[in-house]
Amino acid sequence: MTLDHLSFGTHDLAATRRFYEGQLGFGVIIHEQLLMAEGGRVEHLFFDCGGDCALAFMQWIEVPGVPSTYDTGINRGLGVPPGTFHFAFRSPSQQALGERRQQLQQKGVVVGELLDLNPYASFFFDDPVNGLRLEYTTRWRQPTVEDRDPQKRRIPASLSLFEHASEPAPQT
Repeated sequence: MTLDHLSFGTHDLAATRRFYEGQLGFGVIIHEQLLMAEGGRVEHLFFDCGGDCALAFMQWIEVPGVPSTYDTGINRGLGVPPGTFHFAFRSPSQQALGERRQQLQQKGVVVGELLDLNPYASFFFDDPVNGLRLEYTTRWRQPTVEDRDPQKRRIPASLSLFEHASEPAPQT
């Protein structure tokens, strides 16, 4: 089994498409309208994010019983730190990860610093339309038996790391 797609809500599908297609470079696989029997419609858009996996967004438009406003970023609505709910795109190597980070910066995407999250290297950024926390990552070593033991894998962290992981380092 493998993951086929993840689906999220949006209040602005056109802006979502500009970000994911225009800035991240994800091609559109399907863009459809679901004409609801109850009234209204759902704009539904699938993006190709590589590896035969897709990312989908739904915009509910005038469908009775569906709220017109809700938190599309998930974390704020649940009252948990940013990044608790996030999704990561895999890069094939550390070099490709650094290149992807630079490409996104050149397209105007605000990205955080490269982080060593042993056995992963990652950088985080936020979807500016929907408030979702996104990550690009690569695994630079295979996990070991010790990595599966939480008594051996104890890592100092802080709320600040979660709050600011998607921000560039302050200029000195």
